[in-house]
Amino acid sequence: MFVDHVQVHVKAGDGGNGIVAFRREKFVPNGGPAGGDGGRGADIVFEVDEGLRTLMDFRYQRHFKGQRGENGRTAKQHGKSRDANVVRVPPGTTVMDAETGDLIADLTLHGQTAIIARAGRGGRGNARFATATNPAPEIAENGEPGQEKTIDLELKLLADAGLVGFPSVGKSTFLSIVSSAKPKVADYHFTTIVPNLGVVETDDQRSFVLADLPGLIEGAHAGVGLGHQFLRHIERTRVIIHVVDMGGLEGRDPYEDYVTINEELKAYNLRLTERPQIVVANKMDLPNAEAHLELFREQVGEEVDIYPLSAVTKEGITAVLRAAADKIEETPEFPLAEEDLDERVLYTYTKQDAPFEIEKDDDGVFSISGNEIERIFHMTDFNRHDSIQRFAKRMRQLGIDEALRERGAEDGDTVRIFSYEFEFVE
Repeated sequence: MFVDHVQVHVKAGDGGNGIVAFRREKFVPNGGPAGGDGGRGADIVFEVDEGLRTLMDFRYQRHFKGQRGENGRTAKQHGKSRDANVVRVPPGTTVMDAETGDLIADLTLHGQTAIIARAGRGGRGNARFATATNPAPEIAENGEPGQEKTIDLELKLLADAGLVGFPSVGKSTFLSIVSSAKPKVADYHFTTIVPNLGVVETDDQRSFVLADLPGLIEGAHAGVGLGHQFLRHIERTRVIIHVVDMGGLEGRDPYEDYVTINEELKAYNLRLTERPQIVVANKMDLPNAEAHLELFREQVGEEVDIYPLSAVTKEGITAVLRAAADKIEETPEFPLAEEDLDERVLYTYTKQDAPFEIEKDDDGVFSISGNEIERIFHMTDFNRHDSIQRFAKRMRQLGIDEALRERGAEDGDTVRIFSYEFEFVE
């Protein structure tokens, strides 16, 4: 089964906890702090494996979780950090954040890797918090939570040229003739329901990869027919081979077909109009095909390259393949994501999210949220008084106390972080 779009959930490993421990040594307060740091958790890493062709494996495993880092040990021993959890993906896979729609990675080359979710660092042990005024601290951090996100995986085939056109115009027949691919060929619409790839060699020993995509119809960009499901595969191609039926057996007008398909490509992705196009006038062995071709040439103009072809008699195939190879050689690859940064820019400012947000719930409780305060909260060991005092100090440093007063918080009001509640004290 060919699978080219899945949604999965990834969770990188949390960092291991730091610990509070003391060594037993004469003349050292409390024996001296000796709590070690926790180890780093496991990243979720995607790696390209050229032996894979679909995203089928993700149908059966949709959750990937990294291992948690080992907790710190006594005698200032650090906990063990975990190796990355490596997930294999086929070449041509794009990884998108399902919530924001941002592109996380575009994986095309064998062995290429990308960190999809970063693991949390290990918490620090109490040996890290020793100072001249507090030589025996009872403070240790919990491990930092690893990133957790839902992602969309899309497979966009790595082909140099792609065949597009209405159903039953002869795309699959053409691919089966010029390559060793064996696509399904029949005299009804939508015989091709999955993309097919074939390696094509011209008579002058040049080769390229050709993709046969399911037939498009009007409205394909909006999900009509099979087009919306497979239009993504045309995004990577450098050259579009547009196959038009000149026989007119089904009563369709070749020029209307040509215009409709181009409008669908434009509506799906405006950048597809940048691809050079080779127009193949197929089924020239049928009656009236020559008359239709003459009229078609007048309608599209001289600037459009048109190559007559009969997939049945194999006439015109050499010219089409040579033209496609020429276009591929002179056309650069098209990146899927726009490069917005000027190469001369050495530093760019990235706006950071606010460290916290405060909202007053219907029950009168002040709820605090935000990436920074939530990270600090998770890394605080609330079983130890010193750690609680440190957390309160961090809240004041972030300006949460002052922000609560501005929102009308008074002595004795309840403050909530996640499901935990605290009392606001002036």
